Amino acid sequence: MPQTIKLALGSIAVAIGVLALKFWAARITGSVALLSDALESVVNLATAIAALIAVRLAARPADAAMPYGYHKAEYFSAVIEGVFIVVAALLIFHQAWQGFAAPQPLSAPLEGIAISVVASAINGVWCLVLIRQGRRLQSPALEADGHHLWTDVVSSVGVVVGLLLVLATDQPLLDPLIAALVGLNILWSGTRLLARSVGGLMDVAVPKEQLDEIRAAIQANAEGAIEAHDLRARQAGKATFIDFHLVVPGAMSVEDAHAICDRIEAALKTISTEALITIHVEPEDKAKHSGIVVL
Repeated sequence: MPQTIKLALGSIAVAIGVLALKFWAARITGSVALLSDALESVVNLATAIAALIAVRLAARPADAAMPYGYHKAEYFSAVIEGVFIVVAALLIFHQAWQGFAAPQPLSAPLEGIAISVVASAINGVWCLVLIRQGRRLQSPALEADGHHLWTDVVSSVGVVVGLLLVLATDQPLLDPLIAALVGLNILWSGTRLLARSVGGLMDVAVPKEQLDEIRAAIQANAEGAIEAHDLRARQAGKATFIDFHLVVPGAMSVEDAHAICDRIEAALKTISTEALITIHVEPEDKAKHSGIVVL
């Protein structure tokens, strides 16, 4: 079983456990803030399931229907996560409004806070695992899930601090106020996640640092060619699509030009093992005297 799928399954298990703990804390205390924290965990479970579906689909090899592969499936998962986050924020705002309209005193607050702290600790450890492994495995779905969990951890810490203030000041209106702040926090994270995911679906360019690596690898391994121009590189999940024009002397044989392309492709594969490379070979009269100059 691929590691991405194992991690996605782990996210579902963690989400179920944390969800149970947070609803338990909200039930015994009657806190609107803790209920809002639990509602965010419902989103965590839904997005963990979406991430599992996405990584399973993205792992499929290219076929006749999808000749470039299923890599972008993970971006759809991240978009779904962003939508779920926005919906959760609206539900939290509704609960907060009800709390303002009819504030209720808390019951068993210390027990509820202790349960919430345990749930947040579990989420904190798991989100670090997802972010690190998501970057290592080049999985946008897992990394997005990790960032969303981190937002949940920050929200939970804010809820705990706020409930301690409620106990210290005996001001029940602070409880729905904290819930509203939690809603604003996850709404902000949801819009950022949506923006990043849409960028992936729109074939955003690779980061400048990676593009510089690609440029250097082409220049270092294109001996015998004249120049390379019109370089483009985009990211789609694990895959990096790279294409450019390679100008060679007009008298060069097809075999020699092919050997240069093979060297360049091997070098680019060391930068990204999932690179899909297209090289358009041109004669020297097509040189633009720009881009990557070899000679």
